[in-house]
Amino acid sequence: MKSNLTALLALGTAAALSTAGAQAKISAQSIIVNPTQPDLSVSVRVNKDTTGSQNPAYRVGEAISVSTTVNRDAYVYLFNVNPDGSVDQVLPNRLSGENFVKANTTTTFPAPGANFTYSVGGPIGQNKVLALASLTPLNLTQISEFKTAQDQFATVSTKGGQAGLAQALSIVVNPLPQNSWVSDTAFYTVAAQTPVSTGSLFVGTNVNNATVILNGQRLGGANVTYSNLRAGTYPVRVQAPGFTDFTTTVTVRSGGTTNLNVEFARPIAAPAPTSGNAVLDLIGNLLGAIAGTTVQDPARSAYDQKVRDLQSMGYTLQQTRQTGTGYVGTLVKGATTATLTVDRGANRTVRVNVSETTTYQY
Repeated sequence: MKSNLTALLALGTAAALSTAGAQAKISAQSIIVNPTQPDLSVSVRVNKDTTGSQNPAYRVGEAISVSTTVNRDAYVYLFNVNPDGSVDQVLPNRLSGENFVKANTTTTFPAPGANFTYSVGGPIGQNKVLALASLTPLNLTQISEFKTAQDQFATVSTKGGQAGLAQALSIVVNPLPQNSWVSDTAFYTVAAQTPVSTGSLFVGTNVNNATVILNGQRLGGANVTYSNLRAGTYPVRVQAPGFTDFTTTVTVRSGGTTNLNVEFARPIAAPAPTSGNAVLDLIGNLLGAIAGTTVQDPARSAYDQKVRDLQSMGYTLQQTRQTGTGYVGTLVKGATTATLTVDRGANRTVRVNVSETTTYQY
């Protein structure tokens, strides 16, 4: 969301803690995630959603505030990823003072009684507020800067929208101890002023150079919001170099934003595929039994590993279904539903795809 002179706000709170060495995880849904579970925690939410798990709608010109809470003393950095892929740094800024937040306290931006306000300025579509919390101050000189002494907000210089911000922040936090940083993400939508017969589609991915094709027509890259789409249900294909295409259907609703997040995973080499000959497979299994080993279905191994990854991010497994070529699972986190699909492929490979859909009311 862009700021009117009364400052625009898109905020996300995150606190990050790491044990030295682990790489930050770039996520289509949450932008950047600490792969460990640090004892530092942070939460972020906008004033229309006190839970931080919904996707409320705001109109252009409407006031907005963002609140963040940490369980330990931490420095909190807030970024807003706009529908067009541009990024605003909300905190630190020169209006509200330092970005140091005391343990077990909630800080709201702008603070009650502040001599400035934040208001929604557009463009229409999906916004993400990222909060990054750190036990020590972070050096963001390669990410943002105050260009003049009069600037109240720093200008973010990263390119590539959400993916570019995630990569830049991962460079900043990767040298830190794993237990010293954490992040959180909140969502909100900027809706049109008057009822419309068109809607918007946001497609997020965890990789660069992805392409979105809707109903056979190329829309462009990922991690941006496409507006003025006729309401209806359409097939969508998301492509990225070096990855298996992701296909599904999406419903574009009038006056709303449909949120589709795609987690690409490179093909996993499958151990010990079957030969296709029932006799040889039987002999192989008997030999495995004699040797005291068991034959593990590579698709099931990949499926179980990905389920564990998603559960570590707060998802709950709802259903697992076996298909002719692998497994399909459904996991839920708040208003977000993740569909995990694992298929056995040719040349001893296993394909893993994760799609995330967020449902909200407006």
